[in-house]
Amino acid sequence: MKFGLIVTVTIALLLHITSLVSLAKECTNTPSQLSSHTFRNELLRSNNESLKTEMFSHYHLTPTDDSAWSSLLPRKMLREEEDEYSWTIMYRKIKNSDNSSGSFLKDVSLHDVRLDPSTFQWRAQQTNLEYLLMLDVDGLSWSFRKAAGLVTPGDPYGGWEGPDSELRGHFVGHYLSATAYMWASTHNETLKEKMASLVSALSACQEKVGTGYLSAFPSSFFDRFEAIKPVWAPYYTIHKILAGLVDQYKLAGNSQALKMATWMADYFYVRVRNVIKMYSVERHWQSLNEETGGMNDVLYQIYSITGDSKYLLLAHLFDKPCFLGVLAIQADDISGFHSNTHIPIVVGSQLRYEITGDPLHKEISMFFMDIVNASHSYATGGTSVGEFWQDPKRLATTLQTENEESCTTYNMLKVSRNLFRWTKEVSYADYYERALTNGVLGIQRGTEPGKMIYMLPLGKGVSKAVTYHGWGTPYDAFWCCYGTGIESFSKLGDSIYFQEDGESPALYVTQYISSILDWKSSGVLLSQTVKPVVSWDPYMHVTFTLSSSKGGIGKESTLNLRIPVWTNSETAKVSLNGQSLKVPASGNFLSIKQNWKSGDQVTMELPLSIRTEAIKGVATVLNLHYNALNQLILSTSDDRPEYASLQAILYGPYLLAGLTSRDWSITTQAKDNIWISSIPETDNSHLVTLSQQSGNTSYVLSNNNQTITMEASPAPGTQAAVAATFRLVTADLKRMILGPEELIGSQVMIEPFDFPGMLVKQATDSSLAVQGSSSDKEASKFRLVAGVDGKQGTVSLMLESKKGCYVYSDQPMKAGMKLRLKCDSDGSDEKFKQAASFVLRKGMSQYNPMSFVMNGVQRNFVLSPLFSLRDETYNVYFSLQT
Repeated sequence: MKFGLIVTVTIALLLHITSLVSLAKECTNTPSQLSSHTFRNELLRSNNESLKTEMFSHYHLTPTDDSAWSSLLPRKMLREEEDEYSWTIMYRKIKNSDNSSGSFLKDVSLHDVRLDPSTFQWRAQQTNLEYLLMLDVDGLSWSFRKAAGLVTPGDPYGGWEGPDSELRGHFVGHYLSATAYMWASTHNETLKEKMASLVSALSACQEKVGTGYLSAFPSSFFDRFEAIKPVWAPYYTIHKILAGLVDQYKLAGNSQALKMATWMADYFYVRVRNVIKMYSVERHWQSLNEETGGMNDVLYQIYSITGDSKYLLLAHLFDKPCFLGVLAIQADDISGFHSNTHIPIVVGSQLRYEITGDPLHKEISMFFMDIVNASHSYATGGTSVGEFWQDPKRLATTLQTENEESCTTYNMLKVSRNLFRWTKEVSYADYYERALTNGVLGIQRGTEPGKMIYMLPLGKGVSKAVTYHGWGTPYDAFWCCYGTGIESFSKLGDSIYFQEDGESPALYVTQYISSILDWKSSGVLLSQTVKPVVSWDPYMHVTFTLSSSKGGIGKESTLNLRIPVWTNSETAKVSLNGQSLKVPASGNFLSIKQNWKSGDQVTMELPLSIRTEAIKGVATVLNLHYNALNQLILSTSDDRPEYASLQAILYGPYLLAGLTSRDWSITTQAKDNIWISSIPETDNSHLVTLSQQSGNTSYVLSNNNQTITMEASPAPGTQAAVAATFRLVTADLKRMILGPEELIGSQVMIEPFDFPGMLVKQATDSSLAVQGSSSDKEASKFRLVAGVDGKQGTVSLMLESKKGCYVYSDQPMKAGMKLRLKCDSDGSDEKFKQAASFVLRKGMSQYNPMSFVMNGVQRNFVLSPLFSLRDETYNVYFSLQT
């Protein structure tokens, strides 16, 4: 009964959330909350049969394809002499085109790129590798074996991979892709054995069924799909499995995986053909109103590998003309669509352009990128709220915990990556950097393997820990964003470099990440070293060292270096072997053509600066479709004047978040006009946590709503850990110390970690409060002395203006108890000595090297890169009053 009540409440909550996206749609304006993965999962697990009946009564929508395409006749784009018949013929010609497009930049193989172990990208990759190795083949293949009628050793995983989930098997497909990427990136032999074993286990399931069908659920799910009856996105899962097998073939050379993928494609070719023969092609289009993932994309890939035209035809049949048609007539009408249902369709459309040369599909993806960035993007580069696109240019009122579904960022990176390969435009590489840095790297919970988030919250005083889903668990989450997450962290090296082959090869360096590249076509080993970015050095320092991979001189080739839009090219410095080079304007490539030899070195100094972006100016992607090159879009993600002051703060490519849970309106007027300043390198060495033991419980001195209390010792990386960290401010602010014990004997002031500029002071009732630094400074000066209890490792805090008066905790201790000042006149009270003595340790939190202090109306804020935060509460957008 309790479970049913909980589920009912959950569904009610989800209905409230999805009411915010009441225009949710597939290819019509009909509401369809069922598009939401979150909502669908909760609905299927509930016992509310009446709600299920009500929701599924709206299950499928309006038939599409030719009729929909015709209704989208782009009269404004047709020449006067063209008519509707010409448009229809044009569409049919497009559907049957088979002319490959021109040349594009080539991918650099993940096998040839290795990340530097000193980078946070490498740490993220290694954390992900640990997780991939934690998962076992029996658990992953359990439901596949069950569906095939085979013995099922081991135990099934839970969450969205559980035996009762209609989406079971989707994560396994992602796992195949992720392990293929990770194998290419690391050549970890244990992982290679595990992924090969999984392919073999799945092959046995496919062989047992004998038709080519392979899934963790029975084929009857497709009977329901084709009959337009409720079923949770079976093609979505099939896409992940197919894509995983194709990646195992392309990246790990597993020919068995390719055989399995083509057998699966053959099976679905027959199914789709039968639907069209028995009913009509319109019936097939109608069924596509259920999410099908990137079926068109993976089928185009299989066609490009095999050359078998039936896979090209099948891929065309999974293009979604009712959505692509909207983009074809350049209508900004994606509001209400489920974002991650439709971005993969655009990715597939991009591959259709590459294979067939159809220019319309190039125009579609360029326009799509433009409108997402102009009307639906946040400062992170991410998109979607509650899984959907909402009203364009109205994002200010969507800031909450359920922003930026991680899957959408993963797929938008694919869109921008392809556009860059086609155009070589720096703007698309700039976008990739922004979305990867600020929208992907922060979805892992530190270095804890298997803990990721679904949404990236952007609201006021939010935390990654308090989203609807919160942090996932390694064996019982397996959300869609877990699948895309393990892929993202397995291929962090795949878009640092792109290349052009030929007599004079060219390399495009699009991301500045420390790594080593074996540039085979040039015969050169290139080592890229990026000095860790810090707030007290306003430059990104990049060094490229070249050596011959063959021991001789490399052939003439060109190194193209991105000059990002966020840097000032006038003060940027680039040199080749000590000789200065002219730096082009930001948003271009600097090209260096050389016969490279061992020892050649290119150095870059790219200025970093603090800048603000109003929510109506968050995107910096070029509108290549209409504007002249290098003209930036001024994004209108919210064009209402009342939100003009709502701004995000960036440092170079890094989005900064305010480590605070309350203050929202900030003034940019400060002394000497400096309202943001860097936190000195020395400050981390002055951070401390003060604790006491009571029975079996450890308590820490904490800032609790600007009152100092004792609280149960928290876990690191949480908001409570932030509140339990203080900086000891001494006369010598620039002094670097090895440990806080070096400050014993010093006069100190105590500054809360997240309230920089404010101090712990004696209040009128002898309690301790956090107040501004300008009033009654004597009440904030303490002497850090050896513990009055005489024990090794303890310290006491004596008020400097009142000898013998110490910070004191009552006994017995309990959470929330206020600390106060108490004086011991004769120094003989043992209970007093115990209560006035604390264990001194390094702070439970620390400043990120890119941390800043922002002056506020009431107090200061710590600003840190968004990706560096875990459970802390933060603001991303601030109302900046100039």
